[in-house]
Amino acid sequence: MTSKSGVISLALGLAMAGSLAEASDMETSGKLLLTGGVTSVEGAGGGGLASWATITGYGTRDEWGANAHATLVELPDYQFRAGGVSVGFHDRVEVSYTRQAFDTGETGAKLGLGQGFTFNQDVVGAKVRVLGDAVYAQDSWVPQVAVGVQWKKNDRDTLIKALGGKDDSGVDYYVAATKVLLNQSLVMSGALRATKANQTGLLGFGGGKNDDYQIQFEGSAGYLVSKRLLIGAEYRSKPDNLVGLKEDDWVDVFAAYAFNKNLSVTAAYADLGTIATFKDQRGLYLSIQAGF
Repeated sequence: MTSKSGVISLALGLAMAGSLAEASDMETSGKLLLTGGVTSVEGAGGGGLASWATITGYGTRDEWGANAHATLVELPDYQFRAGGVSVGFHDRVEVSYTRQAFDTGETGAKLGLGQGFTFNQDVVGAKVRVLGDAVYAQDSWVPQVAVGVQWKKNDRDTLIKALGGKDDSGVDYYVAATKVLLNQSLVMSGALRATKANQTGLLGFGGGKNDDYQIQFEGSAGYLVSKRLLIGAEYRSKPDNLVGLKEDDWVDVFAAYAFNKNLSVTAAYADLGTIATFKDQRGLYLSIQAGF
């Protein structure tokens, strides 16, 4: 089993950072708190598991903004970590990079990989807003729409081939639509993703069951309890490409809190189903985001 020290350290860090942030709240110009979303596991601005059409940062059409994030998902048999940066230009274009680590801990020995065996993956993304405005077009039901691309490269080519994966790198394409209804305090988002990725690419791309692009759905719904607190749920469907390694859809319930426009934290209970034959992978999702 992986150590819980990472969760404890991150939680303590968040508490200290939160106290400092409250002392220097900088809610000035730009987007409203939380309406730009947080950071996804793949580094793009949006939900934790699901893609949004929003552009990262709090920059408006005349500005640019950037975020850095650190994410930890503690599961019964695995640990997922990610960290990266994203930059938004003029609320129109976003570029991002994140480094993911999937640590098998003691489970690695049970799988014959060795204790603490870790899959690493680099994800480089780009997103362009093509239509609408999620927040400020409140007199219209038209959502903000964006198209995005993510290039992913895994560092375990030999093992991925042994597991039945076809490639250690791949490209995902997605289109997302997001709408914030301020009068109803609601945030809604949906996306369609064309992908070959196994466990978002951490176990490679394609497999014996399927080696073609498949369209998957990602959805989020949230309620703005206050200007600082958003609670909600997410769903993300997944392909099932590998023979003998069933892959389930992902769901979570989350709470995102913005101390100010420079610091936010997201906590969730995530159900990731079966991963590499180990069932019931449910646990804590924790992510901190800092930027402007």
